[in-house]
Amino acid sequence: MRYITLDIKNNESMDYASLYLYLLDDSKSINIHERPIVIVCPGGGYSYTSDREAEIVAMQFLAMGYHAAVLRYSVAPAVFPAAVLELGEAVKRIRQNSEEWCIDAHKIVVAGFSAGGHMAAGYCMFWDKEWMMERLGAQKEELRPDGMILGYPVITSGEYAHRDSFHNLLGKDYESKKQEVSLEYCVGQQVPRTFIWHTYEDASVPVQNSLLLVNELVKQHIPTEFHMFEKGGHGLSLANRLTNSIGHGPERAAEVWMPLVHQWMENWVVGNV
Repeated sequence: MRYITLDIKNNESMDYASLYLYLLDDSKSINIHERPIVIVCPGGGYSYTSDREAEIVAMQFLAMGYHAAVLRYSVAPAVFPAAVLELGEAVKRIRQNSEEWCIDAHKIVVAGFSAGGHMAAGYCMFWDKEWMMERLGAQKEELRPDGMILGYPVITSGEYAHRDSFHNLLGKDYESKKQEVSLEYCVGQQVPRTFIWHTYEDASVPVQNSLLLVNELVKQHIPTEFHMFEKGGHGLSLANRLTNSIGHGPERAAEVWMPLVHQWMENWVVGNV
């Protein structure tokens, strides 16, 4: 396995902003020479990036036979669009180097949890905008995300908002820009196929965030798989003992999200969808 760290900073980034790549070795004895890659964006309310939703999640995707990456994106006091531009730079660099790194350039998936889910989903809605291409010096096709995986994502700045996330994301521009980054209003044909999971009992980021998004994805005919589990609070990550901390699991019923997303990926990889 190759381990590579990429500098993906822009003018608004914090010094620590980096992409950490975990690339499985190509082997003549295995008849797979291009693999999908999943870019993991941890949560943390745009105030930090959670270790519980970072490398240990990426390792699960590696075990499935995919390449993986973890984006440690800029958080407060950095404000929008610093982080989403960092994800765009990550996608661009991965696609530009896909042949060297044995990556399937048509299967670049972004995954995010909580506020990281907001950032990942935001990217999947903003990637084709002129301002994004101009800021990144990229062509539209270089920035295209091919799939989206969201765990208990922050979506809306409205009634069911996790307001601390939006205050951290927007800073002094909270009032003037909160509607712009309320993602249920941003869904269009640019959004890729999507997998989402959430819990009914989430008291921090209410499940209505996911429901609002799913409703819009269905309206736009975006292929979508959605799972709502009854039990479990916010921030479950893998929902098992490996990511357990006070108030964050384990929750065995929700633990099945990982086998479910594996099947979702495999259906796509082998061409069944």
